[in-house]
Amino acid sequence: MSSDEPPAVLLELLGEELVRQILAATSREAMSAKELSETCDVARSTIYRRVEDMIDADLLVERTQIEADGSHHSRYEANIDHLDIDIDEGTIDVSVHVREDAAKRFSRIWSDIRET
Repeated sequence: MSSDEPPAVLLELLGEELVRQILAATSREAMSAKELSETCDVARSTIYRRVEDMIDADLLVERTQIEADGSHHSRYEANIDHLDIDIDEGTIDVSVHVREDAAKRFSRIWSDIRET
């Protein structure tokens, strides 16, 4: 799977130090906006803006964590396995290869089998 964002948008986004910090932090474990704010030493409002952009670009996924008391909050996890940047004949193409959980992988494989 790959992001549908234009290469310029992805390169601009990945060019930001904060985006790279968020990706690095969330590749180890899912984190809340508060945890990201503390880890990256920026305001929570800044984290929310960047996280929104990153979700739109398929770089992060948002999951809801429900606590024992019934309260809930969002946790963010890196959704990227790797990037490919291809430069060929005057064009630049950026492919984001996103992670697939087991259920999505099974569904994709089953769909492929049914189509053949």
